Amino acid sequence: MNSSLLSHPEPGADIAPKRIASATDSEDQWRRLHANHAQSSPQRSNVLVSRWTRDITAPLEVVNHGNESDHCIGLALKCASLTFNHGGRRLMRGRVTAGTVQVTAPAVPVSAVFESPVDVLHLFASQQVLAECYEDLFQRPHADDIVLGDPKLVRDPALDRLGQALVVSRTGDAALDKVFTESVGLAIVSRIVARQFTASNTQNREGAALPQWRMNRVIEYVDAHLSETIGLADIAASAGLTRMHFAAQFRRATGLRPHEYLLRRRIEHAQHLLLNSKHNVFDVALSCGFRSQPHFTTVFKRFVGETPYCWRMKANDAQ
Repeated sequence: MNSSLLSHPEPGADIAPKRIASATDSEDQWRRLHANHAQSSPQRSNVLVSRWTRDITAPLEVVNHGNESDHCIGLALKCASLTFNHGGRRLMRGRVTAGTVQVTAPAVPVSAVFESPVDVLHLFASQQVLAECYEDLFQRPHADDIVLGDPKLVRDPALDRLGQALVVSRTGDAALDKVFTESVGLAIVSRIVARQFTASNTQNREGAALPQWRMNRVIEYVDAHLSETIGLADIAASAGLTRMHFAAQFRRATGLRPHEYLLRRRIEHAQHLLLNSKHNVFDVALSCGFRSQPHFTTVFKRFVGETPYCWRMKANDAQ
């Protein structure tokens, strides 16, 4: 198999490519396969993986007219603000959380306007890959070509963890990294196939997820009050629901408890302040709703893997 895992710029965009694994392929444009794979066969048995990273904040519009034979799976590695159009219709406008997944079938045109920094994995799955995943999951071949036809954005914590694993796990051994990338790429596609073909049974057992318009209200409220004490009742009220109904619907929609989501947003805001301001760590903690520096440091390290001070030093050195 030949998997690629790279950061790829849109021509003319102010983006610095960064290598994630040992492969040499690059994505010339957003969601666009490298020229080496432009005539990709529906019978290709590997998953091609690429990464779209944009660090600047000026709006950028991108368009893709649809891949001829592969499904494209987009997996957000961090929160981002964007407008996304699928098949000529607006699918969403607002902020997506890390772990959000969107699947586009072959030959479907898509476009987006990114209004913030963004970090997304794109996985290109051939019909052969989908068929093999289906047969492995259900122990029987699928009768026809598999079309993952639901384009709506969903969040799956398992897919979030798999995507993050692709980004951070590097051994220095090119052959081992290649095998790991292929294995995790197949695991992501298999999870997507399983979600589609078990969706009807799952929906019958579970209640409704929080609608996107209510989610947008929640995101706007949380972002506007990050420095304040926010309770579950406050977040639920912003969505127009009681605490009981809100918590269950929010978790179905995002895979997160409201408190966990709030902590993630506070840490993401803290990273922005640490990188783009001269505030000391204590002031950043207060600006992000933490009432003590030790608590802030503990939560920051749980999400980021380093203390705020060490993370800031390394981030500044990398610039």
